[in-house]
Amino acid sequence: MGTISMTVNTALLHRVAEKDRSPVPFLLDGEPATALEGDTVLTAILTHRAQLRRNEFSHEPRAGFCMMGACQDCWVMTASGERLRSCATFVKAGMQLTTGAPA
Repeated sequence: MGTISMTVNTALLHRVAEKDRSPVPFLLDGEPATALEGDTVLTAILTHRAQLRRNEFSHEPRAGFCMMGACQDCWVMTASGERLRSCATFVKAGMQLTTGAPA
């Protein structure tokens, strides 16, 4: 059985069925990206990348853990420096997000 190689440019999540919501443009580490209305920031990022960010201590890839805002493993930064929990925050048009992951 082979292994699956996941790079930053390979999306972890792929939309299969429901795709008819309005697009929501945002910036992800300075690059234009698009989510769908009602997506959490975590979903929006993981439809573009294989990881959310790297752990600030071990540098291991992170993709969220509890998915309900309790563990704070899914934090990302806004352009204003605000730290937010991506699993519990809905993406908004024009958001500028920094993950700390390689672009």
